[in-house]
Amino acid sequence: MNREIHSWYSPALNKEMQVAVYGYYGFALLLLPTAAADYLEYERFLLIDALRPHIDGGKIKVFSINSINAESWLNRYMHPRAKSIRHQQFNQYVFNEVVPFIHHKTSPETPIITAGASLGALHASNLYFRRPDILHGTIAMSGNYNLATYTEGYYDDDVYFNSPLQYLANLDDNVWLPMLQRANHIHILSGSGAYEQPQGSADLSRVLGEKGIPHELDIWGHDMAHDWPTWRAMLPYYIDSRF
Repeated sequence: MNREIHSWYSPALNKEMQVAVYGYYGFALLLLPTAAADYLEYERFLLIDALRPHIDGGKIKVFSINSINAESWLNRYMHPRAKSIRHQQFNQYVFNEVVPFIHHKTSPETPIITAGASLGALHASNLYFRRPDILHGTIAMSGNYNLATYTEGYYDDDVYFNSPLQYLANLDDNVWLPMLQRANHIHILSGSGAYEQPQGSADLSRVLGEKGIPHELDIWGHDMAHDWPTWRAMLPYYIDSRF
């Protein structure tokens, strides 16, 4: 399996940011880390190994990026407004730096599917819902899609516009909503085992359904906990069966 590490100084984040790239060909799978983890998390926890047949087979080319959650909602020492600003800066990093990098490493026509687990599911889905003009779908596993869960009572416009449960419920325009209503790949997954909260996935599904946005809600069994064995089972299965 081809593996490359790339890095550049991000103008949006004012820091060096790394990207791990796996494979040669296929559609681009953009992985968002869980919690405060880094760009090698999916490799350390063997999810990249679980995806190896699809990487080596040329079905997917994986791009795993760094998180800034420790500089945002998971940092208890920052002012909430600073956390909110940092979240927006991360979005701009993905939209304006990572997406062009992916197209440079693939082609301008290559579809990009976001994916993530836990807090990474919120980021993965949010990035897609915010920019379905440059991203092409999402696989969100074990997520909670209400950003207020992480903000400890703080609320501003940036919290609202990064909380899919809230802004999607009010989305009513002639550009973004029709684009999402033509979606082919919105996959919302959860287990029902220890530490999972499948209601979070069900809540997002309800909002998507109310807006006529096609999607798939898939709640796995009570043997599927909020942990890596679940995500190592889910993501390869969906790459294999839905793409």
